[in-house]
Amino acid sequence: MSKKPDSSPTQEPPKVLTIAGSDSGGAAGLQADLKTFTTLNVYGMSVVTAVTAQNSIAVTAVHPLPPEFVAAQLEAVLSDYGAAAVKTG
Repeated sequence: MSKKPDSSPTQEPPKVLTIAGSDSGGAAGLQADLKTFTTLNVYGMSVVTAVTAQNSIAVTAVHPLPPEFVAAQLEAVLSDYGAAAVKTG
């Protein structure tokens, strides 16, 4: 007897949104969050609140984004994808 193909529906990974700053060094902020989301097999999305110039030694500059732009990103992501969970900070 041959085995029947699996007809169970493929489940999409949960969608998780991070609202955080962007770390140019990649070890913190939304970059770290997205790496963690991938490890946990969730679909990661991001809203950028600030851009930093930093490395493993120091944060040398921070450029906050205007609240209106943060709100626009949030609306763009949630209106299309939705989110099962949101992480801040």
